[in-house]
Amino acid sequence: MRRPPAKKQRYHHGDLRAALVDTAVDLIAERGVAGFSLAEASRRLGVAVSAPYRHFADRDELLAAVGVRACQVLVAAVDTERAGADGPVAELAAISRAYVRFAVAHRPLFDAAFGAKLDRTRYPELDAATRPLKEAFLAAALALSDGDRDRAEALAVAVGVTAHGHATMALLGGFGPGGGTAVDRADAAARALVAGRTALGTYPEGMTRGDHGGR
Repeated sequence: MRRPPAKKQRYHHGDLRAALVDTAVDLIAERGVAGFSLAEASRRLGVAVSAPYRHFADRDELLAAVGVRACQVLVAAVDTERAGADGPVAELAAISRAYVRFAVAHRPLFDAAFGAKLDRTRYPELDAATRPLKEAFLAAALALSDGDRDRAEALAVAVGVTAHGHATMALLGGFGPGGGTAVDRADAAARALVAGRTALGTYPEGMTRGDHGGR
């Protein structure tokens, strides 16, 4: 269901950058990643169309800032979900659940982080923001791989990509309303991948250097 158009916002002196990120999230919620502009963000905030350029070179740079915020929210959700996990199998399942829950609860952030198709070589802050997520997947996978990093990376990527697939299908309505089924299925899929991990083998050099979720 589409959110109603956001009301014109006000911001406090010195907080324009944060206000632009907030407004970008609202516009993405209403129109999708491709449907917002710096000009519209300016209009919503009641500032000159030139004002955002004091903080962002272009709309992609603002999208990158939204992506960084998204990753921070996701990592916090992952940390909370896996805090009570009993062992690495449960930890991988917990990370997968958190990933899907995040996508369902924060679709504009999910779309900005994983659907904006930004050139990440231009925005190293995005890679830095996703690094704790990659490390969470990999640490649990290493504990299940007797220290074999290649096999651990294969498992981490498989679980991460599967979680991303469940998240995407949930947003498309493939698991029905609410996303609860997608969360449960992502948990089950992670556990199934762990059980069959010896069949995964390893990936060619370089294939595991990207995101473990939202590749």
